[in-house]
Amino acid sequence: MAEPAARLQLLTRAGCHLCEVAAETLARIADDAGLVPAEVDVDADPELQAEYGDRVPVVLLDGREHSYFTVDVPRLRRDLGLR
Repeated sequence: MAEPAARLQLLTRAGCHLCEVAAETLARIADDAGLVPAEVDVDADPELQAEYGDRVPVVLLDGREHSYFTVDVPRLRRDLGLR
């Protein structure tokens, strides 16, 4: 049986400065929520690369696109039940 997808995922790629900033921001918020975000390299998956192209970083919450290019901190905290 396959592992369930992480609640928080960050679609990223190597050498992406915005991705590095988003990863740091997401890690802080995830820690507050008791979660560990999973980083997914879009270049390792042809389907993800075709879908997202250069539109990274992308934050997925429960498998759905939540924000891209930057982490929408207030919205993500709200959607995770954080204040």
